[in-house]
Amino acid sequence: MKLSVLSGVVAALTTLVPNAGQAKFTFCNQTLDVANVAISAFNDGAFESSGWWVVGPNQCAEVISQSLRSRFVYVFAKDVFGRALLDGVASMCVDTGRFQIRGEEECLTRGYIDARFHEVDTQQSDSWTFFLRSAAD
Repeated sequence: MKLSVLSGVVAALTTLVPNAGQAKFTFCNQTLDVANVAISAFNDGAFESSGWWVVGPNQCAEVISQSLRSRFVYVFAKDVFGRALLDGVASMCVDTGRFQIRGEEECLTRGYIDARFHEVDTQQSDSWTFFLRSAAD
């Protein structure tokens, strides 16, 4: 079952959230599934992908703790059975265990897995919260 996506700007919530002045990218799982999350962003001339964060139902995880340097952040999420909860069209590399991979090209020949990441436009904000919701919401 594919899930729909709702993303929101943390900057708009600064009056509602304590310590919202801290720059970051937060992933919030508003589904009943456990989400295994990977992210990617363009950094110093190449894409860098990393993962995995395990985000329980109705939980959030800070996946980038410093100011966002890139307007676009790419997100991929799968359930505990390996089925995509969130995917997109941007091809990036992931691995089976914890990983940090520089470059998005030739994933398979480099020994990685090719995954389709969802593009999130942070509108050049320093902070952003991304919400994963079930299609029924």
